[in-house]
Amino acid sequence: MMNWESIADKSIRGEDLTREEALSVLQASDAETPSVVAAASRARQKFFGNRVKLNHLVNVKSGLCPEDCHYCSQAADSTAPIEKYPLMKPEEIIRQAEIGMAAGATRACLVASGRGPSNRELDQFCDAVKELKKTRPEVEVCACLGLLMEGQASKLKEAGVDAYNHNLNTSASFYERICKTHAYDDRVDTVEKAKAGGMSPCSGVLTGMGETDEDLVEVGFALRRQKVESVPVNFLIPIAGTPLAKKNNLTPLRCLRILSMFRLINPSAELRIAGGREVHLRHLQPLGLMVANSIFLGDYLTTKGQSAREDLEMIRDLGYKVLGQPDDFLEKTLGAPAPEGELKEKTREPAHA
Repeated sequence: MMNWESIADKSIRGEDLTREEALSVLQASDAETPSVVAAASRARQKFFGNRVKLNHLVNVKSGLCPEDCHYCSQAADSTAPIEKYPLMKPEEIIRQAEIGMAAGATRACLVASGRGPSNRELDQFCDAVKELKKTRPEVEVCACLGLLMEGQASKLKEAGVDAYNHNLNTSASFYERICKTHAYDDRVDTVEKAKAGGMSPCSGVLTGMGETDEDLVEVGFALRRQKVESVPVNFLIPIAGTPLAKKNNLTPLRCLRILSMFRLINPSAELRIAGGREVHLRHLQPLGLMVANSIFLGDYLTTKGQSAREDLEMIRDLGYKVLGQPDDFLEKTLGAPAPEGELKEKTREPAHA
């Protein structure tokens, strides 16, 4: 049996795991998984203590995408019945962001569909960020607008964008099986542009698409090499009308091993449980938060999440506190009317973070 504690010790010291060690985490048996989670939890506790970061997604532009990402309901070849609309006006972006902030989120994740922003869209988006920062200077803004062109990253940074999300999604080896209209290297290039522009790099994965354990390890090490500071881990929600509609090979324990592997490879990175959390972890979501230190509050882009109140109750029941909020935030909030009613305004049809 693998010594999970020695792997955790190595991770906490900042040493690179071997590929064999990373694979062993993914390939642990169901019976061994609680020990794997306990080991990964040590790294989480070392770097993040008992704090959970809350993020709020705003789908600022839906559908209308020319790309063919096989998992996405907003892709050009998807027949999923989703709402489609152009980039929101600044006042609507701000209104939607404020909903999440009122419920305890400290990061607003503003996400637009499409290959990448036009210069006109970028100007409109930057106007919204500037206005948001005037009234909420403490809020972290993470933009996710697709592939970036030269000069766009610095413009976003100047407007007040703190971080940029562009997921690698999977390994270079597997990438062409899930998308043909752009390449894995295009995604790597955008992460590098975001870093060069002065924004915090946020990049993660979408698991459950048919990739192998080796693919997951490969992308885990790629994210470490890129020194990504925030790693969202999505679990595929099979969406009718997409090429991956019949893919459903994840179990709660498998998801815990995936989270543990990404934590142990990238111990000091913010690890966020993202899309598919409720669908695949189900009753084991609290165990997921013993490994990850960040979640999206309430609903996702256009995917139903559990209620914001349930998220906050889960954090409280774990004995954790909310990052960026007073220590008594959960007690005061959970004693008040549930905040999720407003959060549900943005819920539409399934898509991934």
